[in-house]
Amino acid sequence: MAEADTNRETELKLAARPEDLETLRAAPSIAARATAPAVTRTLESTYYDTEDGRLADRRVTLRVRRTGEGFVQTVKSAPDGDGLGRGEWECAVTAAEPDLTLITDGEALDLLGPLGESELRPVFTSVVERTSLDVTFGKGDGASSIEIAFDRGEVRLPGGGATTPLSEVELELKSGSPADLYDLALELSRLAPLRLETRTKAARGYALAAGEADAAVKADKLRLDSDTTVEGAVGRIVRACLAHLAANEAATLKGDDPEGVHQMRVALRRLRSAIALFRPFVPGPQYLWLVGEIKWLAGSLGPARDWDVFATELLAPVRDAFHRADGHGRSAVEDIDALAAAAEARRLRAYETVRAAIGSERYTAFLLGLGAWVEKRGWRDQPVSEDSVRLFGPVTGLADHLLEKRHKKAKRAGHGFAHLPVAQRHQLRIALKKLRYAAEFFRSLYDDKPVRRYLQELAGFQDALGHLNDVATATRLLHELHEDGSRSAPGEPRAAGIVIGWHARGVSDGEAELVARWHDFLDTKRFWSKHDGVV
Repeated sequence: MAEADTNRETELKLAARPEDLETLRAAPSIAARATAPAVTRTLESTYYDTEDGRLADRRVTLRVRRTGEGFVQTVKSAPDGDGLGRGEWECAVTAAEPDLTLITDGEALDLLGPLGESELRPVFTSVVERTSLDVTFGKGDGASSIEIAFDRGEVRLPGGGATTPLSEVELELKSGSPADLYDLALELSRLAPLRLETRTKAARGYALAAGEADAAVKADKLRLDSDTTVEGAVGRIVRACLAHLAANEAATLKGDDPEGVHQMRVALRRLRSAIALFRPFVPGPQYLWLVGEIKWLAGSLGPARDWDVFATELLAPVRDAFHRADGHGRSAVEDIDALAAAAEARRLRAYETVRAAIGSERYTAFLLGLGAWVEKRGWRDQPVSEDSVRLFGPVTGLADHLLEKRHKKAKRAGHGFAHLPVAQRHQLRIALKKLRYAAEFFRSLYDDKPVRRYLQELAGFQDALGHLNDVATATRLLHELHEDGSRSAPGEPRAAGIVIGWHARGVSDGEAELVARWHDFLDTKRFWSKHDGVV
């Protein structure tokens, strides 16, 4: 049997509604670019792992695919930090089970680690009807060859277990520029509603197996190396933010887990912070477009997040306490229940706005435009200057400078913290968020222990300030509760006063600890350069 073929797979996935796949397949603009007739096949792929999920932990996939011609075994690595590519090693096998003896490539063996075939078990299977064709995209010698695959099917657990549907378009680069994948995706998105899909079939299968299909996810830890250039850091950071944003769409659209919309907003804040961090290297018109789209999307998601926080973190504990306690009178309990019902109605309407934004052409155009901007290195489209030249230098020294700058801004914003009014504490919280995101972006460039200590102090203080902001936001939300013309229940004002009073007392009681946390943060040694340890 021949040695496994080594390849670097470069692809872009787009989620599509099942009813739109035929529209996309039959589009004249696609047919005109086709270099051969479309081929339709049924692909049945079974993914294998150990009982303790060692391959999943390494973000490595091992599958055996049944096609009309036989069986193909494939090993895939995690996506590259620098783009859409990932390692892929394929070879023919004689049956539906893996044959590890055929894998001889050193990189693939390192990814799999010590592994015996007896340890492997099927985790899930994807069954897909795929129609694929090759197209030429672009003009002249610079044109790219791209395979378009229209997939419809499902992921299944063994033994007739749970399933999750699949309906997507895969664009795989055969030759040419990865940026053309985004340009082709933008063209397809004008024919039918599409969304960027950052989750692989394997990722969705593992989530299904864990009972976490369409669950919210936090940002992955970012990896920068000491030889990463400034523009390399920009690309990796923006890609990470884009992946984090898109990975939480499904959970947000379901609307039953507040963490989904929260993580999308975190991704947007991280993205905006990154764009601001590298602003000297981004041409003005590009910067304005990026910030404008981020503001639009964050504004569309914001009310849903505000009402989620009000319902789960502010109203719920007060409501639970009154339901458990005696002596408050039935009327107070009824008033708080009425307030909860009104707040839930507003929350549901806010999620309608979220779904409309995510389903809009503008949203898809923003994500694909952002991806294309990174792949094309759009920031290079500027005159040569001292700043633009620094794009090609190492990011290490710049990271020290940017972290120190963010730290000093936070220190200035918190000067005289014990006497700062709420509005200025909110500005301090924003400065701390920017500092925290910068530290998370660059943390892999430094020793982990001091970074971890610094981030723990920073995050703890930032979270405490976040509660202050939530209480202030609650006051605004209660004033806006019926601005849509809905009718207020008679006891709602009383219930609103109870909720605000409850948390105002908590804020007052926690003031001494909050001031102490601020001083603990100031005393924390900075990790990015040598200091005496005291700011």
